[in-house]
Amino acid sequence: MNTNIESVFSPKSIAVIGASRKEGSVGRVVFSNILLGGFTGLLFPVNPKSESIMGVKCYPNINAIPDPIDLAVLIVPNEVTPSVIKECGQKGVKSAIIISAGFKEIGGRGIELEKETVDICKKYKISLVGPNCLGIINTDSLVSMNASFGKDMPIPGNIAFISQSGALCTAVLDYTKGKNIGFSKFISMGNKAYLNEIDFLSYLGKDPQTKVILMYVEDISDTKEFMKVAREITSNKNIFKPIITIKSGRTKEGAKAASSHTGALAGSDELYSALFVQSGVLRVETVEELFENAIAFANSPIPKGNKIAIVTNAGGPGIMATDASIRYGLELAKLEENTITELKKYLPKTANFNNPIDIIGDALHDRYESALKSVLKDKNVDGVIVILTPQAMTDIENIANTIVEVAKKNKKPVLTGFMGVVDVSKGIAILERNHIPHYRFPEKSARVLRDMYRYGKWVEKTDLKSVNYDVDRVKTRKVIDRIKKEGRNYLPEIEALEILNAYGFPTLESKLAKNADECVQTANEIGYPVAMKIVSPDIIHKFDVKGVILKLKTDAQVKQSYKSMMNNIKKLMPRANIWGVNIQQMAGGDGEETIIGAKRDEIFGPVIMFGLGGIFVEAIRDVTFGFAPISPCFALNMVQRVKTYRILEGVRGKPPADIKSITECLQRLSQLILDFEEISEIDMNPLIVYQKGCKVADVRIILK
Repeated sequence: MNTNIESVFSPKSIAVIGASRKEGSVGRVVFSNILLGGFTGLLFPVNPKSESIMGVKCYPNINAIPDPIDLAVLIVPNEVTPSVIKECGQKGVKSAIIISAGFKEIGGRGIELEKETVDICKKYKISLVGPNCLGIINTDSLVSMNASFGKDMPIPGNIAFISQSGALCTAVLDYTKGKNIGFSKFISMGNKAYLNEIDFLSYLGKDPQTKVILMYVEDISDTKEFMKVAREITSNKNIFKPIITIKSGRTKEGAKAASSHTGALAGSDELYSALFVQSGVLRVETVEELFENAIAFANSPIPKGNKIAIVTNAGGPGIMATDASIRYGLELAKLEENTITELKKYLPKTANFNNPIDIIGDALHDRYESALKSVLKDKNVDGVIVILTPQAMTDIENIANTIVEVAKKNKKPVLTGFMGVVDVSKGIAILERNHIPHYRFPEKSARVLRDMYRYGKWVEKTDLKSVNYDVDRVKTRKVIDRIKKEGRNYLPEIEALEILNAYGFPTLESKLAKNADECVQTANEIGYPVAMKIVSPDIIHKFDVKGVILKLKTDAQVKQSYKSMMNNIKKLMPRANIWGVNIQQMAGGDGEETIIGAKRDEIFGPVIMFGLGGIFVEAIRDVTFGFAPISPCFALNMVQRVKTYRILEGVRGKPPADIKSITECLQRLSQLILDFEEISEIDMNPLIVYQKGCKVADVRIILK
């Protein structure tokens, strides 16, 4: 973490360079926000054209200020920014926030100015935020700093927000003001020219005022370092500090817009999703979902399981909540007999005493209190959703106060849904004022509880350390060196299998045959049925040139197939260097076709892929990704996340596939691509998985 980042958030003195007397100007707003926001340190306006601003003595430049300066906030034209930053360095300023735009995001000259500014900051060890940002807010009463041009100082809270978009920051500040949501820190990163999301995550992970970290990002500066830092935060059982993010640029059009907006580099959205999963970061789709999750994580205990109870005064919404809960992977808790007995003491005979518990439309606060207390005591219940629909007799404010009182005395999450707008508004205000998570509709409560449960599972997960298998690196090195010496980068299957065997993958027996007679002899040695595949350093896609023939059962079929294959390839690829054919044992039994692979991505590094084979890959892209090294628990997570996982579990009487054998192959693949930087791509398609064990039926390896 940058050593001066503390001075960004807790400076003892601030110089606002470009502070202005002009009403409505950014320089005026920033200075006014710091001054009137109750900043506890020293504040100095800098402007050569003014003697004072808002009654505070103004200085012509930063060097004219007699006191040392921790933080400089710059609102100056882009062309003069490097010279002003140099003056800050000479003054000994520890950190700087550049509000001004006109840098990397506009390209051309802007890129040059940003690089020059960053070089100066590095020389003088100035921690730089921005440029092209809204600024920084710290609501801690010991600092009380609003060094931004946002309209208002947010109320103090335990949520930190990091954003790559300044405009989104202003919208979020307005939205959360209306929702009574407070912040610990509010960070606009802008172009991330120096300090980036990883620096801020490192800081917030140790910040005692922050309980939840929210992020809006358009790219990640260093994916490997991000994963390391994020994991340290999200995996810490002592703090339970979730990171929730929106990553924009999911579509090609969105990614292009992101690049022009802040000069972001757009990577594959699927890989970003995998990065967040492997880092323990929760990804959401909208700003609304971001804060729906935030208020629950910030104010409620994490559920220990996924079994919930629903308390409602209306049957329909109770059914809606039930459907949503099941859809999101939650379960309705089976209530204990003593819980049902207790409910019958307090609820009318017309009530539903099983989950969801319908306390009937005329329920007042005493009925809600009895039902809520009873289900929270039930050891089978991990969390509760409380639903209210306004009836003529409903004492909404009393019910809200009752929920607050009961929820605060329990260690299980209680999420509420007062359905409506006008009639329930006073009750909602009571809930929000007391930090009880509230959602207009029960489906939202179910989704949030699902995310809380997932995060709890992540924190309690098994060891994240990867496994190192006993492999033959020397043999693999010889194969790769031989290929490179010959000036090739594609390994025909017969060579690729040498590497797989050296790394302990379960392969089918194979042997190179150079003519028809050798084919027959090899087929008899291996045992029928066999497959025949063309072997050539010039042919990557064997099926495209009719270079694969399967299920050969006799000597005559082998001879005829060899002749036919050679004729076809001479016509389709007359210049190809043909080494012969690979006679390979046919994979027997009734297994499921899967695909595993790895590639080196210029942004993400070594990426591991898993999916079901055949149409599931080609038609619906049913694949998951991870990053090497992968641990046993994450290899399993990759397998379980495919949409068609139920097929591997066994359906319609079929036995379950050997999941453990798949996860071992994924981990061996992870080790292989990390061990040899020269490997660019590996595909094992299909990897056929049986009830016990698996076999690699085809493989392709490409070097850089």
